[in-house]
Amino acid sequence: MVIGAGQAGLSAAYHLKRLGIEFVVLDSNASPGGAWQHRWDSLTMRDVHGVADLPGEDAPVWREGARANVEVPRYFAAYEERFELPVERPVRVRRVESDGGELLVHTDAGTWRARSLINATGTWNTPFLPHYPGAESFRGQQFHTASYPGPETLAGKRVVVIGGGASAVQFLGELAGLADLTWLTRRPPVWRTSDFNSEAGRDAVALVEERVKRGLPPESVVSVTGLMLRDQEKKAAEMGIYEARREMFSSIEPDGVRFPDGSFQPADVLLWATGFRPSIKHLAPLGLRSPEGGIELLAPRDPHTFTTSAVDGRIHFVGYGPSASTIGATRAGRVAALAVRDQLTLRK
Repeated sequence: MVIGAGQAGLSAAYHLKRLGIEFVVLDSNASPGGAWQHRWDSLTMRDVHGVADLPGEDAPVWREGARANVEVPRYFAAYEERFELPVERPVRVRRVESDGGELLVHTDAGTWRARSLINATGTWNTPFLPHYPGAESFRGQQFHTASYPGPETLAGKRVVVIGGGASAVQFLGELAGLADLTWLTRRPPVWRTSDFNSEAGRDAVALVEERVKRGLPPESVVSVTGLMLRDQEKKAAEMGIYEARREMFSSIEPDGVRFPDGSFQPADVLLWATGFRPSIKHLAPLGLRSPEGGIELLAPRDPHTFTTSAVDGRIHFVGYGPSASTIGATRAGRVAALAVRDQLTLRK
């Protein structure tokens, strides 16, 4: 069984079918496209960091100005149809339990039994929103990356952008000149000035791999690659928008945020670009988490692709930790499918 029909889940499904393994894909969305279908309308194919080819079919030539939340889901839908992948939707997985040698997958549409499971649920459904005293008193609007409404809604407002990752950089670039912007980040942003080549990519992935090998909560690949301004963000840089205040406020008040030194920043909007956490709550009954809070993974097929749970060899992860990128997810789908074949063969 595969849970999730985004880039990682479709890759795994393709390889499972190629290997002749009987399976089903359970997807919580009502239509194809994974998390891409939920992204904001102003995100175009020019803005995204890249969408890797799915196995067996090259991605189309993207139109730069086309909406990402339309183009990528269209690609995924055509892919599902072409390869006749058995996707059931919408099916929301509630919990997964062990029942002897099998797994019980409880959903809002009934219960499935499986001998092996590939988890490809990503992170989009688990936005991270830190709590600060007074948050409930704020009279303005609050948005997370997952609910970002686009620049038109925020035009002319005092917007505080919170977070130091790629989404924050993109929001600031998009809102420059339209809104009164303040950027807050706990850690100074690390800017990348050199090209992000394959060697740099391998080095970055290796750092994330080290965390999942030790059972630590994964960090995003971009957190170790550094941030790079694209052409569409150069204007914001020239305006000084990327001069962040490198401390976080201590509390939220009805009309803004208060800092530890007593200073106050008025705000109409708090835009939380504070990232996501892996959507794996449904796996809690299996006890896969390590004492460090993450899921320790093994690399049974490829020394650089960690997909299999160290606690339960029936559970495989794609789009988690070092494979949480479109390229990494595609590669991990193949490795996980092969690991499933090996696991099922050993049990015969």
